[in-house]
Amino acid sequence: MTWQENYQVWAEHTDMPEYLQTEMMALANDDTQAEDAFYQPLSFGTAGMRGLLGAGINRMNIYTVRQATEGLAKLMDSLNDDVKQRGVAISYDSRHFSHEFAIESAKVLGAHGIKAYVFESLRPTPELSFTVRHVNAYAGIMITASHNPKEYNGYKIYGEDGGQMPPKESDIITASIRQADMFAVPVKSQEELAEAGLLVTIGKDIDDAYLAEIKNVTVNQDLIDEVGHDMKLVYSPLHGTGALIAGQALANAGFKNVTIVPEQAQPDGDFPTVALPNPEDPAALAMGIALAKEQGADVVIGVDPDADRMGTAVRLPSGDYQLLTGNQIGALLLNYLLTAKKSAGTLPANGVLVKSIVSSEFAADIAKSFNIETINVLTGFKYIAEQIQSYEDTQEHTFLFGFEESYGYLVKSFARDKDSVQATVLLAEVAAYYKSLGKTLYDGLQDLFNEYGYFVENTQSLTFKGIDGADKIADLMAKFRSEQPVTLGDITVIKVADFTQQVQTDTQTGIETTLTLPKANVLKYWLADGSWVAVRPSGTEPKIKLYIGTKGDTQTIADEKLAAIQASLAEYVK
Repeated sequence: MTWQENYQVWAEHTDMPEYLQTEMMALANDDTQAEDAFYQPLSFGTAGMRGLLGAGINRMNIYTVRQATEGLAKLMDSLNDDVKQRGVAISYDSRHFSHEFAIESAKVLGAHGIKAYVFESLRPTPELSFTVRHVNAYAGIMITASHNPKEYNGYKIYGEDGGQMPPKESDIITASIRQADMFAVPVKSQEELAEAGLLVTIGKDIDDAYLAEIKNVTVNQDLIDEVGHDMKLVYSPLHGTGALIAGQALANAGFKNVTIVPEQAQPDGDFPTVALPNPEDPAALAMGIALAKEQGADVVIGVDPDADRMGTAVRLPSGDYQLLTGNQIGALLLNYLLTAKKSAGTLPANGVLVKSIVSSEFAADIAKSFNIETINVLTGFKYIAEQIQSYEDTQEHTFLFGFEESYGYLVKSFARDKDSVQATVLLAEVAAYYKSLGKTLYDGLQDLFNEYGYFVENTQSLTFKGIDGADKIADLMAKFRSEQPVTLGDITVIKVADFTQQVQTDTQTGIETTLTLPKANVLKYWLADGSWVAVRPSGTEPKIKLYIGTKGDTQTIADEKLAAIQASLAEYVK
């Protein structure tokens, strides 16, 4: 169907909420926006869907949410009654319509006789991941658009292991979604569901169970007891879910001197104090840093609205604060974990670090120095979750730490997605460790650079919105494959890995080896000096991402390599 035909179907549907009717009338006079809202269905991938709020098949609204949930319900219908009784856990963050979308999901599930466990109020993504396992649900739904601007919302589906739904099941759900008429999806009322025992409200009991597990994240309680009371921490949930759990988790661990940024403490889908609620963005932590300067705080911590990603700013010798990258945070957390466990005699011989292929080799070098193996996986925390489950099944490895460069970390496997609550508690302990040595986290990072070399990374996102966006991204990926760079930053490309073809090629000898990771639209180039570049389309946004990693004996050398490679890529993609 054309976008005009899709629009007309919606225009003729009179039984829709007034706010959507109002938006439909506005679209009637704006062909550009109407075309974007109706030219294609909202993309649903293995991580679910994410998009602008509003009317249309390419927007987040109650009808696209119902349609997605119908896909999940049809999958569960095809299994057995036990699966339906196990049900689905549902949580949501502070974004506009998040609560409404959560309830709509429960109403669709209930129409299929599927039980829904819905949180009484908003909760973080990692707690939802934990809840799926804790209540033995078959699946989970999280209503969130992560760190996107306020105009967005999203919908994630989790599998029974607490990780994002595996590709096989996700493909079945996607097929069912495309077959479902979004205006004809059956729903039951909340009253009917409650009476039938198909709508169960959850809250404090789950919080308590999750917080009990968080207590096991810390390694050296004696250290925290000795130094923790002197620590000054500033924390910001960026108007999201984080403060609901993280404050208690820090207090339980022994960190009592925690100040939550007051202007950003309350959940608010408008995110009024930030342009982007993303802890990767220095501007998002500006209020926290200002407060930290007043208090002389040791660390500033910020998390995104659904509290799965964590960023931090650390105090410099000058008294200013510097935002660390996701790779640097990962290196600090891992080094402390391995150091503390080795000192306590609890470091397992078969321990393993799991990281994404676009994350720094910094942590991998640290792991190697402790004789700990590193496993690289595709981008997406579900792949880290798959490794954890495999290790539990085979006992081949003991999971120690998982991370992605995009500020996602996991310490303990009771959650199977990135967990800022775990990361926050562990980072506070790492800061206490360095404070006990008369150092700051910044000093600790410099120590690691001096020992392992200076690692510098950068991620650039090129955005291509609208109808032609997907074609432009596909064309650029095709160019990288057909016109493979011979040099980048005047450094020779010595290996190329194409994860679509699952082949790695030595450009010097032409020898090809088979890659064992699943197929994915990713290219990675290794350079003669150890630098690397990776290219991949985003799975949730109309972007293509360029990742660069360099290493030098000094930061200046690493920075110069980075700048040269960036200049080469800029010429290549223009």
